[in-house]
Amino acid sequence: MTTNGQASATALRRRRNMRCIAFVTIGVILQTAIILVFVLTIMRIRNPKVRIRSASIEELNVNTSNSSPSFSMTLNVLLTVKNTNFGHFKFNNSTATFSYRGKRIGETQIAKARAYARSTKKMNITVSVNSKKVVGNSDLASDIDSGIMTISSHAKLSGKIHLFKIFKKKKSAEMNCTMDVNTTTNSIQNLSCK
Repeated sequence: MTTNGQASATALRRRRNMRCIAFVTIGVILQTAIILVFVLTIMRIRNPKVRIRSASIEELNVNTSNSSPSFSMTLNVLLTVKNTNFGHFKFNNSTATFSYRGKRIGETQIAKARAYARSTKKMNITVSVNSKKVVGNSDLASDIDSGIMTISSHAKLSGKIHLFKIFKKKKSAEMNCTMDVNTTTNSIQNLSCK
């Protein structure tokens, strides 16, 4: 081989090596971009949302006497846990409390369960509430006479998001809802949750 032939072979080899390095570099940059998009979208873990979707009154007893107004009722509540993550949310036993003007009037247990990835878990719970702890509240008589009582509810579900059975992240879902109980029609009105 002549010197001219060796020089062209060396130049050809150098071009191939440069092209190979360029392709490897482009491949690494593309993989890094794909991993970055994956981490920023799928791996971002958000808090699940727990809400009361509907409530109905099963039984309502109201005493409208001016000396000792009182009420007792049984509520059927449809509770939902919305999980927008790509992993399931496994939560522990919890308690939902119901209050009238800041005083606890009832509570119920929420059994531990699992909300699957990107789905909504629906649970029916029943709670008995009564006015034993709000006796002497001057607003109770006026609320019963008006036919509308505002009840608030609170629950906090603590658990873990399981992502690909590898990553586990502690998260909690919190609920604060208010509803108006219409004592004349035995119905729930103005149900709103935050």
